[in-house]
Amino acid sequence: MTDVADPSLASLAQDLRAACAAELDDRPVGHFNGRPWLREAFLRVPREHFVPDQVWWPTARDDGLHHVIDRHERPRAWLKGVYQPGASLITQVADGAVSPQDGPTDQPFTSAVSCSAVVVDMLHYLDPGLDDVALEIGTGSGYSTALLAHAVRPENLVTIEIDEQLADRARESLAALGLHPTVAAGDGELGHPSRRFTRIISTAAVYEIPRAWLDQAAPGAIVVTPLHGPFGHDALLRLVADGHGGGIGRLVTGVAFMKMRGQRASRAFDELGWPTVDGPWPAYADVVYQFRMHNGRQTIHIHGGSSPSASMTPRSTL
Repeated sequence: MTDVADPSLASLAQDLRAACAAELDDRPVGHFNGRPWLREAFLRVPREHFVPDQVWWPTARDDGLHHVIDRHERPRAWLKGVYQPGASLITQVADGAVSPQDGPTDQPFTSAVSCSAVVVDMLHYLDPGLDDVALEIGTGSGYSTALLAHAVRPENLVTIEIDEQLADRARESLAALGLHPTVAAGDGELGHPSRRFTRIISTAAVYEIPRAWLDQAAPGAIVVTPLHGPFGHDALLRLVADGHGGGIGRLVTGVAFMKMRGQRASRAFDELGWPTVDGPWPAYADVVYQFRMHNGRQTIHIHGGSSPSASMTPRSTL
């Protein structure tokens, strides 16, 4: 939990938050469009409160290493990084085996405060309401949880984090702002079989939608998750569950997320229902990438547009 006590820095944080919101206002699709509650929550929740004092910058320098930004050494640079709309701030490397005190690193990222633009966009597509029962997979810092808590009653919001230390830290950070959702430590692939959820969101990418999520989804529930595909990036999937372990949805945009721990091993895409594409993959705006989960098997089909055709015979693109 990090607070900005210096009045001039607190004022800067407020100005940067407003400027970040204004930049997101200019996004023509998703984000704040049609979601006034989300913009209000964004302006109310201090993102800096959830960012550790030391984080790695996501872009490597010329030496190939990701360098540490230290709030105490460079408080203004640290704050500007917090509110750069497209910057994810790396909070954990190699599952905690590397610490910020170790300095610059080229080891794999395993947790981050996702960039503001993507956090907002995912919550746009989740579109939660006051009466929803929501499950968040991957609490991380708790920042996205805090935004979600402004739309869902605390007794109806569950967030689960596989790293117990991260879960404890997020719980404390949320409580300090008067937010008290259920923060559980556990494997998010298993969901949280305490109830049937009408909204499920994951902040970790998966090759395949875990069956537990759809088993715990109520009829008509919305599931939003990054899905790892053959594009060279992840795709954001918005799925409507049927309440019987299946559902239909579509891929809405490209994103980049760390993979869920249980799904880090590479998978052949021909095992995962992806189609063959003759030529480059069509843009999300040009075609509909339809996703279907039925009888425990997922399939992705491409419909419409004048881009290169897609066969219905899946193949590997690894």
